[in-house]
Amino acid sequence: MTPKGGATRIDGLGADAEGRSFLKLRVKDVPEKGKANAAVIKLLAKAWGIAPSAVEIAAGDTGRVKTVVARGAGLYEHIEAWFGEIGDA
Repeated sequence: MTPKGGATRIDGLGADAEGRSFLKLRVKDVPEKGKANAAVIKLLAKAWGIAPSAVEIAAGDTGRVKTVVARGAGLYEHIEAWFGEIGDA
């Protein structure tokens, strides 16, 4: 996640040195008092078509690398399809 990134958007998929995939996110909010984290939650909830209350940052509150948990019935299949769509873009 890139705070103060000029825009709030998903920049696609990336991979780390070990080949693990991650989402590249950019938010325009500053990383103070949880503003950037709230923007990440709102961005992902909107992209996935779920309520922000169904998304939480499970690890990495103060870092650029975050682990996000989303909850909801049928959500796994929905998000898996969504990842397929952005991977093809």
